[in-house]
Amino acid sequence: MNFTQIGQLLFYAFCLVTLIQLFYYLFFFVRLAVYKPKPRAISQTHPVSVIICARDEAANLAKNLPGALVQQYNTTHEVIVVDDNSFDDTKYLLEEYQKTYRQLQVVELKQEAKLIPGKKFPLSIGIKTAKHEIVLLTDADCVPASEYWIDKMQQSFDENTEIVLGYGAYHKKTGLLNKIVRWETFHTALQYFSYALAGRPYMGVGRNLSYKKTIFFRHKGFSAHNNIASGDDDLFINMAATKKNTKINIDKDAFTLSEPPKTWSAWIKQKNRHYSTGKFYKPLHKFLLGLYTFSHIMLYPLLAASLLFYNWQLALLVYGIRFLIQGIILYPCMKKLDEQAMYPWFFIIDIWMFFYYLIFAVAVFKRPGKAWK
Repeated sequence: MNFTQIGQLLFYAFCLVTLIQLFYYLFFFVRLAVYKPKPRAISQTHPVSVIICARDEAANLAKNLPGALVQQYNTTHEVIVVDDNSFDDTKYLLEEYQKTYRQLQVVELKQEAKLIPGKKFPLSIGIKTAKHEIVLLTDADCVPASEYWIDKMQQSFDENTEIVLGYGAYHKKTGLLNKIVRWETFHTALQYFSYALAGRPYMGVGRNLSYKKTIFFRHKGFSAHNNIASGDDDLFINMAATKKNTKINIDKDAFTLSEPPKTWSAWIKQKNRHYSTGKFYKPLHKFLLGLYTFSHIMLYPLLAASLLFYNWQLALLVYGIRFLIQGIILYPCMKKLDEQAMYPWFFIIDIWMFFYYLIFAVAVFKRPGKAWK
């Protein structure tokens, strides 16, 4: 095989991974780009139990809990905070809030759950304590984006819907790290929302997730993966979600907002924890996510090889087609998730994703840690 033939093979490989990328954009991601929720003829309301698990989160609760307590939602609802063995002032802070907000319920855990790492045990206790069929989950370091969060999220439920996937965004701040964190959050949401719209829901995020108690108990809660610290959100959804029982909610009033990681090391630690659960997904989901990741990793090295060793005009043409379609589909998706300010950066960050996948590839093979968060 001569040098020309090697260059030709590299170009063909580049065309193949580009086609794979285009398949994901034109079959999956375009669904979010064109998505319009169906208007309801009759407005409906359901009783809702908001559940927040907290361990040594007094500072975050002081800042964020009022956002859940002052919701404009007249139908019966409660806010349950599960205090999981906190050593800070969480107990006393919650006692003060209970004097003002009658809908606040506190469950205090004083003993660690044996053999159940992470927050699956406190979350299970919170769900069992909930008085209402619909539970709405968020974290202590999250705040609703609006006072209509409960109202907007519960509107997605009907007799057939058991799971509603919401969007957990991060506060917009200056700096490169903030852009990277927000892009990765958007990119992850682009995938799980698009897959859900295609009838293949595979995950949600615990920062903004809602489901019915009946589906939780039908699947015996988190018992299938109690030994894994993480996965109280994505592994349960991966197991329980179906085409017919899952909806998405991307109303901006239904978002939650979190404080982004402040250091690169904190973000890398967070993502390593998240990715360590991916190996437990259903085989089809692992294949689809893996193929997309592999094609993205290979795209730029093969583009560089095609530019250098084959025909740079043809290589740029093929890449240009992918770039054009990517740009057309990404903008409406970013606008729907209120991240359109990052649109001018998408080309640069798309290249960065090559390094991102390399950095976190090892996390897929790591054993999940036992940390609470």
